[in-house]
Amino acid sequence: MLELGQAPAAGDLIKDVSEANFMAEVVDASQEVPVIVDFWAPWCGPCKTLGPALEAAVTAARGAVKMAKINVDENQMIAGQMRVQSIPTVYAFWKGQPIDGFQGAVPQSEIKAFVERVVAAAGGSADGGLSDAVTAAEEMLEQGEIQDALQTFSAILGEDPMNVASFAGIARCYIALNDLDQAEAVLNGAPAEISTAAEIEAVHAQIQLARQAENAGPLAELSEAVASDEANHQARFDYANALYAGGNAEEAVAQLLELFRRDREWNDGAAKAQLFTIFDALKQNDPIVLNGRRKLSSMIFL
Repeated sequence: MLELGQAPAAGDLIKDVSEANFMAEVVDASQEVPVIVDFWAPWCGPCKTLGPALEAAVTAARGAVKMAKINVDENQMIAGQMRVQSIPTVYAFWKGQPIDGFQGAVPQSEIKAFVERVVAAAGGSADGGLSDAVTAAEEMLEQGEIQDALQTFSAILGEDPMNVASFAGIARCYIALNDLDQAEAVLNGAPAEISTAAEIEAVHAQIQLARQAENAGPLAELSEAVASDEANHQARFDYANALYAGGNAEEAVAQLLELFRRDREWNDGAAKAQLFTIFDALKQNDPIVLNGRRKLSSMIFL
């Protein structure tokens, strides 16, 4: 299992800086990691909003960037040298030089984008390596190392409780373990803010398909039933489900497209609905999805 590093303490990332230690804490420190400098004052209303939001974004970056807070009332010389004309003013230093900045209070989304931009300019990642951990967990799952993947996804959630990829990854681990109830419980426990994310909706679709496959019947028997009676729509539908469960999504889509071509209204349009469920379950750039959507559209608009 991949071990996740411990996030740096807030005191190591965010410091009150003065003229006495500006060179050490900003200029010198920025040789190793970008330093965001927040010029503020106790009487500044917008500073009281921006400061905490900026600190939260820096902390979330898990050491990829640091922050220096400078009270302009107590450090007027530095403020003058940096040509700070209004506050809050924010500068980002890298390799001893300012590389980016902004003035005034801005929305949280812009603060997040600013931090990501600064970290990227230094060749880093604003998530403190969690994206690399997600990639590693995905590789474990693909290689059948389900328990290791499950533990890694869980560890990532411990660091970032809003990590969509990890919620989806944990649920897919339980699907691989044939524990569909637990997979569904994981998704149902996702915070409301991310519960409709595409990755989570995709796993909901995978669970739905897996439940249907449990009742589909033996693949060989279904194949024979379709071959002996091509008008047996239920057999073809069940055959498609069994094919998908067996890992043959491309042929499953082909069978559902054929069913749609023969009778698009069968069972209240079940073939079309099932096609969309499979499309949702797969990656949207998957050739199976792209080709399947194109063929379905051509049939619909004939």
